[in-house]
Order: sequence, then C-alpha cells, then structure tokens
Amino acid sequence: MSGSPTGDQTDRPSQSPRKPPASGRKVPKGLLGTLAVTALLVLYVWQIAGRGIAMIRTGEPVLIGIGLGVLIIPLLVIGLIVREYRLAATVQTMADTLFAEGNLPVDDLPRSPGGRIDRSAADEAFEPRRAAVEAAPEDWRAWYHLAFAYDGSGDRRRARESLRKAAGLYRAP
Repeated sequence: MSGSPTGDQTDRPSQSPRKPPASGRKVPKGLLGTLAVTALLVLYVWQIAGRGIAMIRTGEPVLIGIGLGVLIIPLLVIGLIVREYRLAATVQTMADTLFAEGNLPVDDLPRSPGGRIDRSAADEAFEPRRAAVEAAPEDWRAWYHLAFAYDGSGDRRRARESLRKAAGLYRAP
C-alpha cells in the first residue's frame, strides 16, 4: 500500500516505472495446479454421480432418497467451481485494468523478520481505504483496494467479501 490515500504510485520516485502486461502472457504459476485439482474434482464428481444414479436404479425408496441427495453434491461442487473461476477471472481483469492505470495496490507494509505484517502499519493503511469506500460505495476500484487492506490486516473473510463486491460492481453495466 502506498502512503497516499488513493494508492497512486507517482509519489514514489525510487520505484522503477512499470511496464504494461505483454499481449503474449505467460501461464500464471497457479493455473496448472488449479486445472489439475479441478480435473480431479471432475473425476470425483463423476464417481459420486455414478453412485447416486446406481442407488436410484435400485428402486428401493430409501436408496432413491439417498441417491437423489448424493446427486446434489456434484451440482453444488460444479456451482462452487464455476463461481470461483468466474471470481478469479474478474479479479485478474480488474488487476490488469488497475495495472494499466498505474493504480494496482502495492504491498509495501513493514514486516517482522518472520514475515508478519506490522499490525499498526496495516491498520494505518486500512483507514484511507475504508474512507474511500464510504465516499464512493459504487466504485469497484475502492472496494478492490479495501480488499487488499483487509488482507494486509489479516481479515481474509472480509477481504474476500470486498473482492466479491468489487467484482460485482465491475461486472455491472
């Protein structure tokens, strides 16, 4: 996070200028692992669905009920996977937009030798972000920056909620 409330990086001349992302992007590090885990989940869902269908085919009322319940699990898993992929894609698009504008959040908070963020510095950096959201509650950029302020403060749940809010505002017409 920068010292200015807007997160503008122009007030730090010591930082080298950033170049915009190249059009021929490299594959993100986590993408291959994510795809592998998703493929395993697809196999798992397929197996669970097969067991549910087998239970329904028995004709036994109790097994039909259990089989229908088992078929709900794959639907929930697929829905959650689609939701997370959609959020990830939107967050990446928002990050690309902020990067092009020179307004991408920077993690410059002081850390302990063990790597923990200094709590008082995180709280100090948080307040301008919170105030920006209060001043412009429909601005996805403000919510995006607030999400990273929450993350720096160690509140992962609120950070994720703020990212979801930012993504919703970003997708809105």
